[in-house]
Amino acid sequence: MKTAQDIILRPVITEESMQGTAFKKYTFKVAKTANKIEIAKAVEKIFGVKVAKVNTLNVRGQLRRQGRFEGYTPSWKKAVVTLTEDSKTIDFFDGMM
Repeated sequence: MKTAQDIILRPVITEESMQGTAFKKYTFKVAKTANKIEIAKAVEKIFGVKVAKVNTLNVRGQLRRQGRFEGYTPSWKKAVVTLTEDSKTIDFFDGMM
């Protein structure tokens, strides 16, 4: 059985993801095997908020080169979690802006 910490790996901190925090949308890197229901429950358990919906997408690895050698970065799964209107915000992201 997976714990909440096994599902939510880390937050994604980019310019675009930080703009979503104004609309209570938070972006996380999640386990590739996690589904939307597991992600929603994990966010609710870790941060104590109410989740309205979860959007997921698989991010393909990018081609990278080091001299004459080339390879791909690992692929990963991204989840955009939208909170309900009456839910509190996630404190971790409030300090970023």
